Amino acid sequence: MKPKTRSIEQIIEEQVRRWQIIQTEEKKADERISVITISREPGSGGNILGERLSQQLQFDLFYQEFIHQMAENAHVSVRLLETLDEKGASVLEEWISSLVDKRHLWPDRYLQHLMKIIGTIGKHGRAVIVGRGANFVLPPEKRISLRVISPLETRIRNVSQAFGTAAAEARSRILKTESDRKAFIKKYFNEDIQNPLNYDVIINTEDLSVDDAVNAVIGTLGHLSRT
Repeated sequence: MKPKTRSIEQIIEEQVRRWQIIQTEEKKADERISVITISREPGSGGNILGERLSQQLQFDLFYQEFIHQMAENAHVSVRLLETLDEKGASVLEEWISSLVDKRHLWPDRYLQHLMKIIGTIGKHGRAVIVGRGANFVLPPEKRISLRVISPLETRIRNVSQAFGTAAAEARSRILKTESDRKAFIKKYFNEDIQNPLNYDVIINTEDLSVDDAVNAVIGTLGHLSRT
C-alpha cells in the first residue's frame, strides 16, 4: 500500500475497511507467522521482493515511506488502534512496554506511534512491511525477518539503470541512504542494521533472482507455519 494521489487519511480508512471485512468473514486457521519484514540495502531489490511477495501471498504491502507518514500523524495512530479489540490493544501495549524495557529504548512521540502502528499491522497479520525497523518491533514468533543485500557495484548498477543517473551519482545516493537507515536503527532501536543475527533470512540478490528469492521465502514461511 503506497500513497500516491490520495491523502494518508483516505488510505488509512481503506485499510481499516479491509481489516473489518476480514474480521467479519469466517476466520481461517490461526497462522503462526503471517507477517514478513524486509530490511534492505539500497539498490538490492528489496522493494521489488516485497511487491512480489505481497502479490503471491495476497498480503497487504506497507512501504517505509507510508509507515513513516503514519508515525508522524497522531490521529492515524489512534485510528489504527481502534481496529483492535480491548484484549488485542492491551496485549499490544504490554508488548511495547516490555520491548522498551528490554531494549533500553527512550521512546519519543514518533517511536511510540511507530511501534503502535507496526504492532497493529502485526496483530492483523497477512502483511509485508518494508523498512522502519519492523523486525525490531514485532515478536519473533509472529514474523519472519528478511535482510536483502547485494555487492555495492551491483547496487550502483541497479540504481543507475533505475533512475537514469551516472554511476557516481548512484553511488552517492546509495551511501547516503545506507547511512540514514543505519543511523535510524541505531537511534531508535539501539541495534546495528547490518548485524545478520537480527534477521531470520539473508538474501543476496547478486546471483539469486527475485523469483527464486520469492519462492525461497514462501517455502520457508510455509515450513515455519507448520512447525
